[in-house]
Amino acid sequence: MAARLPVARALTRLSRPTALSPITQHNTITAHNRHNARTFSRSSHHRLMEMSNFTENQLTVRDAILKVTEQFPDEYWQERDRTETDPTDFHAALAADGWLGIALPEEFGGSGLGISEATMMLQTITQSGAGMAGAQSIHANVYATQPLAKFGNQQQLESTIPDIISGKTRVCFGVTEPNTGLDTLRLKTSATKSADGQSYSVSGQKIWITCAQVAKKMILLARTTPLEQVKKPNEGLSMFCIDLDKSAPGLEMKKIRKMGGNAVDANEVFFDNYQIPADTLVGAEGQGFKIILHGMNAERCLLAGEALGIGYAALTKAATYAKERVVFGRPIGQNQAIAHPLADSYMQLEAAKLATYHATSLYDRSKDDRSITTHAVGVAANSAKYLAAEAAYTACERAVMSHGGMGYAREYNVERYLREIFVPRIAPVSREMIKNYISTQVLGMPRSY
Repeated sequence: MAARLPVARALTRLSRPTALSPITQHNTITAHNRHNARTFSRSSHHRLMEMSNFTENQLTVRDAILKVTEQFPDEYWQERDRTETDPTDFHAALAADGWLGIALPEEFGGSGLGISEATMMLQTITQSGAGMAGAQSIHANVYATQPLAKFGNQQQLESTIPDIISGKTRVCFGVTEPNTGLDTLRLKTSATKSADGQSYSVSGQKIWITCAQVAKKMILLARTTPLEQVKKPNEGLSMFCIDLDKSAPGLEMKKIRKMGGNAVDANEVFFDNYQIPADTLVGAEGQGFKIILHGMNAERCLLAGEALGIGYAALTKAATYAKERVVFGRPIGQNQAIAHPLADSYMQLEAAKLATYHATSLYDRSKDDRSITTHAVGVAANSAKYLAAEAAYTACERAVMSHGGMGYAREYNVERYLREIFVPRIAPVSREMIKNYISTQVLGMPRSY
């Protein structure tokens, strides 16, 4: 139980009985606590989403995260976006209460909870007004560490996981490359083992690496056997957990100026014979693609939750404005041309919400239930990510249009949501590739690529 004390401290702020550890006691939260969870969840930022049928753990996480996000209002995120300043104090606040370890093992200080709870955490963050910038500041800590926690050896886990949870070490994820994009099996970054077997030399380029400027560790996927020497393209890739030593030779980073989420950096990362110790290899050499897949379905679930949060936040702003803005002697929300699109977006978000938390449930239950296949989890996770991103994008666009000219003004926040909601539509896999996946893997269509 001691491993979960940081999370328990956060929940104590909700004035719940200190005799209970709300995260530890999965099935024993009292009726009094249930009442508090649902009452608090009806705050002005979050009252739109229907909260029935969520678990006690999810409601508990939501309430506690809301307490943290209340310290970081819209003005905070507007300023971070304008100045392109990393939200280090927001990251520190979540770390102080143990939230960076929500889905990491208890034995290393984590909470040992599932992707269902982690998705609720990230949705609550984006829905608070933090948007993708807030989520991305901790995103990799949740999903990129899943393969490490599952396949890392004891020494790797003991030396990295506690520092990640405490906030001392931030993590980034190094997979995407400029010349391969979504064709991960043909990535070109190489890791060549030294003659004495004590190190690897990394050369190549990664792109769109979030938080690389502030990260101390990277979960890196690189090719240890040339593509032409393997029987299958998914062989010969290896996963590493490496230090990002910006003072060491062979490592260079270049920030990418981007459309939204400007509070967190995105980067091109260049490796030129960058030396890493052999003991940074995670799992078996050549099995990196299979290992990294363990985090990919989790990431799709998390992105779905993040998209939902922005969608609900935008819809809340739009509905509030439509009730208050008076034109031609009456509130604009009285006009069906305003009201109906917003009502439609609400239903789209609610449907995507059900798909999202269905996917997270399958992901978590699949660890113990062999009847839930990896295929089923993949279909659900990809579908949820697609549906949530599309529903949220529509909600954000309608929120801007419902505000009229003021939707273009930064002080109303909806333009920031619209800029940021493109991320879940594009990453980590495009809408078109999800449709390809569903058409081939579910409908049995011939592969087009």
